[in-house]
Parts: sequence; structure tokens; C-alpha cells
Amino acid sequence: MRQSLRIAAFFGCLLCALVGCKGSQSVIPPPVSAGSPPPPALSISAADAAPPAAQTGGFDGAKAYDFTAKLVAFGPRPPASDAIRRTQDYIESQLKSFGCTVDVDAFNAQTTIGTLAMKNIIAKIPGTGRGIIVLMSHYDTKRIDNFVGAEDGGSSTGLLMETARVLCSRPKQPNAVWIAFVDGEETQGTFEWSTPDSVYGSRELAAQMALSGDLKRIKAVILADMVGQYNLQIMRDSDAPTWLNDVIWDTAARLGYRSVFVSQKTSTEDDNLPFLDRHVPVIDLIDLNGYAPYWHTAQDTMDKISPRSLAIVGHVILESVNALQKR
Repeated sequence: MRQSLRIAAFFGCLLCALVGCKGSQSVIPPPVSAGSPPPPALSISAADAAPPAAQTGGFDGAKAYDFTAKLVAFGPRPPASDAIRRTQDYIESQLKSFGCTVDVDAFNAQTTIGTLAMKNIIAKIPGTGRGIIVLMSHYDTKRIDNFVGAEDGGSSTGLLMETARVLCSRPKQPNAVWIAFVDGEETQGTFEWSTPDSVYGSRELAAQMALSGDLKRIKAVILADMVGQYNLQIMRDSDAPTWLNDVIWDTAARLGYRSVFVSQKTSTEDDNLPFLDRHVPVIDLIDLNGYAPYWHTAQDTMDKISPRSLAIVGHVILESVNALQKR
């Protein structure tokens, strides 16, 4: 993804170029191969631990953290890799274990490095009416050596897996909820962001929904991306409708999370683009600026992920879905 507020990202990348993003950062463990035990659990301070799920609307931040850790343990997950195929199997099996109805859309994307097999995985929770609320995250990683994407792709995927666990067990609500795990968000051919060579999964999802007529049924799309870091600060999305920003920020304020959902605005090119292009109300929840030193580097690892941040964002998304159900 690319964000309009680039100053922090610029200096973060400059710092990496000068010192290699080393110093006090921890050593990156090698990716875990299939069948290997997971790496030792990281030490989480009491202040950064997830609060009990009873305090966060049933959303368990510790479970979201655990889902994220399991995704990261597969190693780098670029499209069409062995690791992403294991990731896909894991996501699908977990969703089914939650009692979710799961649709899988396998497709071929024409990228700058050739045709790549990709897969969108969608948990579909039926509603009593015709409306659809879409929650979305990408789960792939960019083709960078040792880039396991704990924050970039992992955190939001783990968060939405926990969201699915909660929502798939609830009684039907007025609107259906589709929880979409999309492939191919990252640019395939170059390090720099390229809009034509990215967001393949969300383009596929938007196109398929347009063909089926489901696009017209969408009430809102909430995209989560890079939402698990310490000292998280998510800015309002200037490309999203004011009313959708207000639903989420009013919810966050009511729950006591003003320090995380801050008042500044930003604009991001991300998996929101295919829905923006079709004039669908979509919002991107992301903190790219705060993560600049580690973004798209081998330092994007689980020691940067806060169970508390996951719990806060998950709580806000769940309560925002409840608010959207009443609109």
C-alpha cells in the first residue's frame, strides 16, 4: 500500500538505509517449515497484554495474536508459493472450525512477473435482509527475502480470523457479513508500490461482486491492514465517506480508544482502491506511518505486535458492525 503522509516513511527508510535497521532490534528467527514446532512464545508485558474478551465485546485479542503468530510461522507468503498454500489451508480450516460458511475463489492473476495462481477466501455470514457488510484483509506478503509480514498482512488477518470466530456463532442480523481474506495485495515485480501490479485479490472480489449483483447490496467495506503494532495510531480515511469515518471514530471514542483512533486524516492506496473506483463506501484502517522503519523489511516480526492493539481494533470493528447493522 502507499500512503500520502510520507514524511515518517521517508525518514524511516533513510534510517534503514544508513544503519540497516539493526541496533536494538531482535534477531529474526528462521521461518518455520511445515510440521515443525512453533518458535518460543515472546514475552508480553502486562500493560501490552490483551484485556479479557468480556471487556472487548467478546473479541479475544490473545486469540487474534495467536492466529497471527501461526500465520507468521509459515514464513514469507508471496502469491503462488508453498507457504501461501499452507496459509490458505490453515485459514480455510480454521474458518470452517468456527462454523463459518466458506467460499473460495481461485483465480489466475496476470502480474509483471507472469501468471500467478491466487485465492480469495470468504467467510459468509447470512443476514435476514439483503444488505452486506464486508470486512477485508490481505494475507500475502511481498517478495522480499525473510519478510514474514507480522504487521503487514499478518496482524489484520489474525484479527479478522478472530472476528469470524465471534460473528459466525451469533444469531442472524439484518445484514449479511462477508469476511474476505484476499490474495495479491502486494506489488509483485518491484520494491516500490505499483497500483497496476497490486491489489489483485480485492480487484477480483469487487469484479465478482459486480458480476453477481452483490456489489449493489454492500452497505460498507471495512478494510484492515497493519493494525497490530505497538503505539498504534489509526488516522481517519480522507477517501472514505464522512459518515463511515464517523461510525467508526464515534464507536472508538465511546469505547475509550481516542488515543488509538486519532483525529488526523490520511489517504492510502490499498485494497480499498477497487471499491473506491466503483463508488462503494469503503474505509481503510491502517497505521503505515508509525511502522515506517520496519515496513517491507525482515524486521516485520512478531515482537512488533501488541495483543492489546489487536484487541482494541477488533473491539471497535465488532461494535462498528453492530452500529452498521442498525443503520
